[in-house]
This record gives sequence, structure tokens and C-alpha cells, in this order.
Amino acid sequence: MSAATEPNGDTYPGLAFYNVIDGKQKSSEVKEQVIDPRTEESLWDVPVASAQDLDDAVDAANRAFKTWKHTTQTERQKFLQDIADCLRANKDVLAHVHMKETGKSLIMASTDVEVAALHFEYYKGVTLEDDVQYEDDTVKIVGTYVPIGVLAAISPWNFPMILSSVKVVSALATGNCVIIKPSPFTPYAILKFCELAQSVLPPGVFQALSGGADLGERITLHPGIHHVSFTGTVAVGQRILQNCAKTMKKVVLELAGNNAAIICEDADLEKVVPSVAYGCFYHGGQVCVASKRVYVHETLYDKFMELFVEESKKYSQHNILYSPLSNRTNFERAKSFIEDSKKNNHEIVTGGEISDEKGFWIPPTIVAKPPEESLLVQEEQFAPIAPVLTWSSEDDVIARANLDNAGLGASLYTPDLEKARRIAQRLESGSVWINRFERPHFGAYFAGWKLSGFGGELGKHGLYNYCQVQCLHFHK
Repeated sequence: MSAATEPNGDTYPGLAFYNVIDGKQKSSEVKEQVIDPRTEESLWDVPVASAQDLDDAVDAANRAFKTWKHTTQTERQKFLQDIADCLRANKDVLAHVHMKETGKSLIMASTDVEVAALHFEYYKGVTLEDDVQYEDDTVKIVGTYVPIGVLAAISPWNFPMILSSVKVVSALATGNCVIIKPSPFTPYAILKFCELAQSVLPPGVFQALSGGADLGERITLHPGIHHVSFTGTVAVGQRILQNCAKTMKKVVLELAGNNAAIICEDADLEKVVPSVAYGCFYHGGQVCVASKRVYVHETLYDKFMELFVEESKKYSQHNILYSPLSNRTNFERAKSFIEDSKKNNHEIVTGGEISDEKGFWIPPTIVAKPPEESLLVQEEQFAPIAPVLTWSSEDDVIARANLDNAGLGASLYTPDLEKARRIAQRLESGSVWINRFERPHFGAYFAGWKLSGFGGELGKHGLYNYCQVQCLHFHK
């Protein structure tokens, strides 16, 4: 890398980034740079993969699969631990790069690397055993779980290390090979991770290609890829599903999460408000399962708002858990939600003003009782902008919570656990968190319903989406 492309004040001078194909670093004639969302300064050069690079990676993966699919569970477990160890051994540089590209604090970026390592360690202990599905005097039927082939993982920009690691480890643990395409907004940590992992994996088993939507399009149409896992928007997910249907690829999609947080009339606001604020404002609201809509029982509304506004003041540029928006595209989109609220005379009780300073910062913004049909309520904002609404009837709030784009997660606050279960089981959402802000757990299946997803990942159940099921009929 030339001095002209070295990020200012970088503590790791000389860093370079490559596509990884068949175990080797591969540069490109075409290169791009990503913007640091805190400073708006250009970061490192990153190669843009060509159509030939994709073909080469797919060929290498299919060659590697012929051997990799026959590895034993014990052998794969060792590989997974070796990858976890590799992540931890290189945690400092990966966290530094991750911080620069995402705008997160160093502590948040370091945590993301550690969580990625924990994913590999978790799946080291999770296996899909053969199971007897039926047996009588004439036949014994055994279900087995067979690798699919070559998986393409298309990862998002909000939690690149965490969400990419889920896809990579799920593929490797089940005997598949994987090609990852990081978001063009956050390519660096994933490319470096894949490069480092080559020291412990056979060539072609785990590869990485950087590029934009055109590369993603080619991936989803490529006949040598057998499975696609994607995290991102509904529109792109629908496009991927259409493309993958042409070659009957298996597909996992994690899409929009216009998640509702419901605060019941018996909630303890001193405990609840900090959790709701965390759910709304952590990482600038750029979390798939962040609380995007807050429904407060009408008897608690005034007190809730008083405490919520005060709690929101803790989320500023000086808070290590708060971040700028990760890229200009999302920054401009978030501003459009604020402008729409102003144009429609919604009551913005705090925030709503964007400073001229460097960085894609938006202050925590709370909008009081916007109409249910407003843009801010109907669409996922993916920013620190929280609409707060009231409710009085369970039937009413459940109906309002169950939007088509709200099937990823929800949260519910009440000390009455019977009531919590009753309401939670009427919410049309793949996950419901009770008395806590929304956060996936690596041991729990994570899947969106309706427009929020197709298939799912995490937990033991998630591995079934990375396998074919073969039934062996043993006749007696």
C-alpha cells in the first residue's frame, strides 16, 4: 500500500487486504476504499473481485469439498477450535480494523471478535447425530445429515465479524465449503480473518471475495454454488430468493426487523427504561433486533417518557456503546426519517438535529406518539430514532406489533410471566425477549417470520439448514 492510501495515524502501518482464493492472497486491478464513519477519512485499498475470481473460487471450493465432506466430526471440531484460537491470537489487529470500518469503539470491536471466536467454540460441541426415524419388525429407517456442497455467505455491515462467523462456522461444522462476500461498506476485517484462517484450514475450504451488488448477483446465479446465506434488506433478500430458485439453491435469509418493544402496565420502569434505551440506541440503533417501535401502556406513558428522555442522554459520542451510522447511505436514509417526522409535525421530544461535524452521527431521537401509519412506525429505521406509542388493549397492541416486516424479534416487559408467555405466543416473531432488550444467543435458533426471513441460523437447529437429509431404509 502506498503512503497516499495509508489511513491517517494508523497504528498498524503497512496493512494490506486481499481476496482469498484457493488458500492464496489475490489482489485485483480494480480497488476501492471505504470511509471511516467517525472521521469520513478514506481507509485502505480493498480489491474488487472479478467474474473470473468468482469462477476460480467456486472451482477451488468444489475441489476442496470432495475431501472436506469426508472429514470426521472429531477432525472438524479441531479445525473449529484452531480457528477460534486464530481469532484470539489476532484479536488486536482484527479489532482495530473492525473499529475503523464500522465506527464502533475499540471495546465494541474487540467484543465482536471475541463473540466470533465463541461461535466456533460453541459449534465445536454441537453435532447432528444420525437418528432412527422409524422402526418395526420389517424396517429400520435412519436419518443422516449430509453436507450440501459450496455455500456462499453474503454478510452485512452492522456486525460483520459476528454475523459472518455464524455463517462460516455453520458451513464448516456441517462439512460444507464456504465463500464469504463481506459488505462493500465493511470488507476489511472479514478479508483479514479469512486470510489468517488459511494457516489452519485446507485450501479452498474457506475463501473470501470483496465486491458490490454485481458480485452478489453473480454469486446467487452461479451454478457451482449450492447454498446462499444472506443477512440484509427485504428487497435484496427477495431478489436473492428469485435468483437462487433458478438453480434450486438452498437459501437462508435474515431480513428486516421492525421490532416492537411492549411495556405492560405492571412494569417496573426504573428497571425497564434502561433496558429499552439500550435496545433502541446501542450501536446507534444499527442492530437487526433493536427495538424499533416502543409501545407503552397508557397508564405509564408520562413517567416512561420522562425517564426515557433522561436515559437517552447517556448515549452520546463519549459512550463506548454508541456509534455513528456505519456508512453514508444509512446516514442519509436515517435523516430522511427525521425530516419526514418534521414535515408531518410529529413531536420530537429530544434529538432530531444533525450537527455539521465530521462523522455520520445522529443523536438519540425520540418521537412521541407518531401516527401508526407514519413512515417511522411502518418502516425499519435502523438508526437511533425511537417512536414511542401508547396502548390500552392487549388485542390492539398485539395487532399493531405484528407488522409483516416485524417477524424477526420483539421484547416484552412485565413481571407477570404467565401474561408474558400469553402475549409472546401471540406475537408473530421468531424470537421474543422477556424483560430484556433483544439480543440473539448462539444457543437459540434465530429465524425471521414473514418478510423478516426465510430459514434460520444459530443453535443446533440452525445447522439443519446447512445440510441435506438422507434417509437410509434398512429392511430386515
